[in-house]
Formats: sequence, structure tokens, C-alpha cells
Amino acid sequence: MQSFNHLITTRPHQVRQVLISDLHLSPEEPALVQAFLALLDDCLALPALKRLFILGDWFEVWLGDDMYLSLLKEKGSEDEQPEGEQKAHWLTPLIIKLKQLRINGCEILVMHGNRDFLLGQPFCNLFGGELIYEPYTLTVGTQSYRLEHGDALCTDDKKYQFFRKVMRNRLTQWYLLNKSLEKRLAIADNMRQRSQQNNANKAAHIMDVNDKAVRQAITASDALLHGHTHRPDIHQATADKKRYVLGDWRLLDKDTRQPKVSAVIGAVTADDGLDNNDAQFELFEFKMLTR
Repeated sequence: MQSFNHLITTRPHQVRQVLISDLHLSPEEPALVQAFLALLDDCLALPALKRLFILGDWFEVWLGDDMYLSLLKEKGSEDEQPEGEQKAHWLTPLIIKLKQLRINGCEILVMHGNRDFLLGQPFCNLFGGELIYEPYTLTVGTQSYRLEHGDALCTDDKKYQFFRKVMRNRLTQWYLLNKSLEKRLAIADNMRQRSQQNNANKAAHIMDVNDKAVRQAITASDALLHGHTHRPDIHQATADKKRYVLGDWRLLDKDTRQPKVSAVIGAVTADDGLDNNDAQFELFEFKMLTR
């Protein structure tokens, strides 16, 4: 697999779109946050970048946009410099860089994952982003790619699919968002503990995609692209169609002085223009040595 760093140093003008998934950012893992900021710096340096996709599980947990929006001044403008709690918050540097990326002309498209399904458009508005819904169709050259987070394809996990259906229900989300942040945090902790216990007893194949679900999903598309499973690779979905899986962002060598963050991300490259018929999608390895 090619290195993303090699791509942006040798062919920066060819990078049109970048696609990432499963970052699982949180204040408890500052190295992952640092790595995402480094990727945004790379994106800011790409002269022809038109889109950044975040295909779910951007955050380890998201309890609602008000967890950050409540820090904003009541009568403040979005263009004002952050102050107080907001300035010190770990999300603020991300928002600042994302806003600059949008100002540079790059669309930022965010999809829900199984951990951040309460993410809303109001938060995305802070940096000019757009919340998109699965399945999302992306045209690459002459081919149509179906984009989704990937958890809906894991149909062998019946318990999870029931949980997913309940959590994606608007009434459930309304109920959760009308709880206090403290109560939402307690609910999230409880769900995470139960999930870890349930997953520990599940066979590995149950938490991977189901072949039949993949074939159904890819029927009207030329290729399928998703994350969620943490099994990055290029799979043959059917005789003539491929399934591309993005990788989760991992902290390697945790106990060393300079741990390394590694992820498998996607990029669309083309010689000229976003809609170039010769555009190609490829997977790349993104690595960063933390400080």
C-alpha cells in the first residue's frame, strides 16, 4: 500500500478528495487528535483539494452538539475568536483548521457512525461542513461509488442491528437529547460497557460485513466504500465489483516516548478537474510520529 505522505509530496496537484473514517477522537487520546490536526495541515497544503469526507465514528462518543455549543457566548459571533472554556476545549483547534479548509474551497462532508449518531448540522455549521446520510453516491471518473459507514452491512450481528434501529429512531434521539449532559454521559458509559461485554463473546465474523448484504448494497453501484469493521483492505465484492474498506486510526507503540498513529485512508486523484473521467480512487497508509 502506498504512503499518503509520498502521494502529497510527489503529486500534490492531483489530490482532489480525501476520505477518512473511524478516528474515534477523544480528549483521552490526544495523540489521535494530534494526528487528525496533522492530516488537516496536509489537506490545507493540497492546492486542488475539493472535498474531505469523514465517514462516521469521527468521535469515540458524541453526546449531542450542545456539549460544545453550550460553551459559545450567547450573543457571540461565529467569526469571533474563541474565549474562555471554548478556547481551552480540545475541539476548538479542529474547528479552526476545518473552517480554514472550508474557506480554501474544500467541502467537508460528515457522515454518522455508530458512535456519533447524535452529531448534528449545528456543530458542522461551525466550520461550514455538511452532514450527509448513507448511502451517499460519489462519482469517481466514470464509476459510481456507494459510501456508507459500514455498520448496516454487519447483518449477522442481530443484537447490534436491533440496537442500531432503536438508536437511529428520531424519537429515541429526541429523548436522549432532552436529557441532561450528565445523564447522557451515564447512559453512554453504560452502553459502552455492555457493548464491550457483548463483543468479547462474539465470533469475529459476526462483527464483519455479511456477503449477501454487500451484494445487495452494491447492486446499483460500481464499487462500495466503507469503514467501521477496522479491517482495511480491497475486497472482491462480486465478479466485477470491489469493496474498499478504510481503516481505523490506531495508536502504535503506546508505551514508547513517541507513539505512532497509523490509519488507512482513501484519496481520489486526477490530472485535472474534479470530474475528470480519468480520476481514480486508491487506499493509502497515513502515519504520523507524535511528539
